Amino acid sequence: QLQLVESGGGLVQPGGSLRLSCAASGSVFSINVMGWYRQAPGKQRELVATITSGSSTYADSVKGRFTISRDNRKNTVYLQMNSLKPEDTAVYYCAADPFGNNQYYWGQGTQVTVSS
Repeated sequence: QLQLVESGGGLVQPGGSLRLSCAASGSVFSINVMGWYRQAPGKQRELVATITSGSSTYADSVKGRFTISRDNRKNTVYLQMNSLKPEDTAVYYCAADPFGNNQYYWGQGTQVTVSS
């Protein structure tokens, strides 16, 4: 089993920055894929970014503004979000696929609101 706890959400003005963190704990020694998804009101959950030991991927809508990183010693993944826009407003969920077999564990979500 794996538990994921997110932190770092909040209210920020357009153009501002936030940094999300997600700490994983449990019986898994290492995690193959970690990532962030988001769900805005009335919309489906969508991929924001994922990271493995060797590469990262981003949704087109966040490329150049968001950066995903991880600390494997702490089993923690981060999402640095810059130049935030109102359309980035959503609940952000941390996800982890320990074995790379598309069996994901999910965090409880953290609200990000971009508004003036």
